[in-house]
Amino acid sequence: MMETDVLILGAGAAGCFCAIEAARRHPHWRILVLEAGRKPLAKVAVTGGGRCNLTNSFEGIRDLSQAYPRGARVMKHLLSRFDQNDTCAWFEREGVELVLQPDHCYFPASQDAMQIVRTLLRAMEKARVSVRTGQRALSAEKTADGFKVVTAREEFFCNKLIITTGGSPSASGLSFLDPLDLDLVPPVPSLFSFAMQGEAVRALTGTVVENASVSIPGQKWTASGPLLITDWGMSGPAILRLSSYAARFLAGQGYRTPLRVDWTGGKSREEIQRLLTDMTEKHPQKMVRSTAPSFLPARLWAHLCLRALLREDLRWAEMGRKGAGRLEEILCADTYQVSGKNRFREEFVTCGGVSLSGIDPNTLESKVCKNLYFAGEILDIDAITGGFNLQAAWSGGYVVAASLS
Repeated sequence: MMETDVLILGAGAAGCFCAIEAARRHPHWRILVLEAGRKPLAKVAVTGGGRCNLTNSFEGIRDLSQAYPRGARVMKHLLSRFDQNDTCAWFEREGVELVLQPDHCYFPASQDAMQIVRTLLRAMEKARVSVRTGQRALSAEKTADGFKVVTAREEFFCNKLIITTGGSPSASGLSFLDPLDLDLVPPVPSLFSFAMQGEAVRALTGTVVENASVSIPGQKWTASGPLLITDWGMSGPAILRLSSYAARFLAGQGYRTPLRVDWTGGKSREEIQRLLTDMTEKHPQKMVRSTAPSFLPARLWAHLCLRALLREDLRWAEMGRKGAGRLEEILCADTYQVSGKNRFREEFVTCGGVSLSGIDPNTLESKVCKNLYFAGEILDIDAITGGFNLQAAWSGGYVVAASLS
């Protein structure tokens, strides 16, 4: 049996950041972090393709729900206390040089996620935070004077309990919370690419469209950005954003749904009609399939011409209204069938977890259990790609640490 002042479950971004901030504010407290895995900050080490997109400038985000499909209201509170600028300043004070990329993501100038891992571990060691790995929590419960946490190896007692265990791929991963009688939202994946069995588009593996728009017919969600055609279907920022927006709907559909692709990136029908007219006037004797517009790769253009039922030897002068109409429809509203999902590398993200209705948005403390706090993806907060999920971890960890007394 071990006693400590503060016990943090989960040595991910939120847990480690919270531990550092809490220890700096209360240097005489005993702060212990338990991690189920073999290493702390394992997910940070692989995020951003191993480069770590630390946060985002939020440029172009007019409403936080654009970045946080779930939890935007709480994120507004958290960002008012510790936002992306505070994150950048914090890491720069720790000696990490940052760079802002054209996609609005902040990365370490070293382009090495391990620099962020080492920075956080060094700060925890300096602040005398203890970390124990291989300690998966089996149960957490309230006691008369604090909390009791049981792992497969030992029992821990603490005055304050902070849960930052991250997202769970299934409800069973949250079963250790059962004794606390919390309101939980069933977790489902929220960041994944789309599988397309038998779709001819898969023959274009490796093709990238720099600006496409994707949506689900009959639903409200639309996402734009680069789109990547893979050997299993479609991926890239546009697809990943749509998977985040429509996470619960897609889960309910068994990840089988039509997908509408606007290959023009949102150009109006009138603009496409003018484009096709211009192509006809400028290249009347050229083959349609071999004369791609500048915003589309040649291989994809040939594929779209085939989907529009255009003859392989058709010249622009022979296009006609019907052919132009079919091509316009394919360019603006091409439809494919999604047959499943694929994980996005190792960056597994879920929506669901501890319901925000039972959490004080100003402190992230449970409304029904004093001295019980949550931060990070264990809460029903998740974001699109681009550093927003890590920002939620930094902001949440900071707010919890600042709320401890």
